[in-house]
Amino acid sequence: MAYIEVDKRDEIRTNSDRFKRFLKRTFSLELFIGLGHTFYQMIKKNNTHTFLYPLEKMEVDRRYRGVHNLMRMLESGSDRCIGCGLCAKICVSNCIDMDTYLDESERKVVGNYSINLGRCVYCGLCADVCPEIAIVHGGEYELASEQRAYYAFRDDLLTKSVREQSEFEGYGSLPKDADERVKLTPTAYIEVE
Repeated sequence: MAYIEVDKRDEIRTNSDRFKRFLKRTFSLELFIGLGHTFYQMIKKNNTHTFLYPLEKMEVDRRYRGVHNLMRMLESGSDRCIGCGLCAKICVSNCIDMDTYLDESERKVVGNYSINLGRCVYCGLCADVCPEIAIVHGGEYELASEQRAYYAFRDDLLTKSVREQSEFEGYGSLPKDADERVKLTPTAYIEVE
């Protein structure tokens, strides 16, 4: 079997040959095309790719998992949390703390609800498992604090008023076509007299 020599370059014997090879490799046509395109982008008008950060905020996707929010019911304004504790049980970083008690009418009431945001990994499991869509991830991305482990308590996480709140469409919420996707079970066909 005969070998074919693919790369047949001239041998470099002198320093002038080495310098010519350097000039040929360095100042190729592609370099000047790239520099021309870069210069054109620099002098083009209204070509800013940065934000004036404190004044302008970046729009995040609605599926972004930011700082948690506790939602209120749109009709009554009371919070949606029923105190089931599923979010605290499924939390992989063990950062959710919930205390519940029974009031005088034997209803479960959430006494303390806190999330250690310094420990939270923002995985979204708490929002996935919540049966009432009471805990959701908001769009806040400024997560800096002066202390490493700061807590967010129930009053901090709860949306301030129902007027400021719209039905949440972000991470952990139902899709818009959820009603059409629900299939009737066989017990739904039974007529009760």
